[in-house]
Amino acid sequence: MNGTDWDSVTKIGKGVHSRTTIAKAYSSVNEARREGTVLSVEKRFSAGSNKAHKTTEAQKMAKIDRETDIVPLKTSGRDIGIIISKIRQEKNIKQSELAQKINEKVSVINEYESGKAIPNQAILSKLEKVLGVKLRGSGIGQTLTGPKK
Repeated sequence: MNGTDWDSVTKIGKGVHSRTTIAKAYSSVNEARREGTVLSVEKRFSAGSNKAHKTTEAQKMAKIDRETDIVPLKTSGRDIGIIISKIRQEKNIKQSELAQKINEKVSVINEYESGKAIPNQAILSKLEKVLGVKLRGSGIGQTLTGPKK
């Protein structure tokens, strides 16, 4: 039996290994640095709170990662683009002027008019207000009426 010795002691259990101490104050970290015993200094982010539990964004991203099929995003469609460009030209408004009125970039207006834009309800509602034409739901292309009295 090689490796057995009367003088060696084998310890089994929790208290065998020495625990690492965590410095909670800058003064104790600086003291350990002077002695040369500091191995690493790390900042713990979001310690003491469960950030993943509060938001479901991580769960949504994991679900998307697990999916194998690729689904193309829905675009606004060519019919909405034709309506936007037709009404804009009737009112003699340039794309840049329309973009300025709704506080968006000219490229956004260009994407909507070409039918390649991903529909955004906020942008569509701004376009509806400026152009005076319904662009969402049923009755696309009809003029907007005032509020009900």
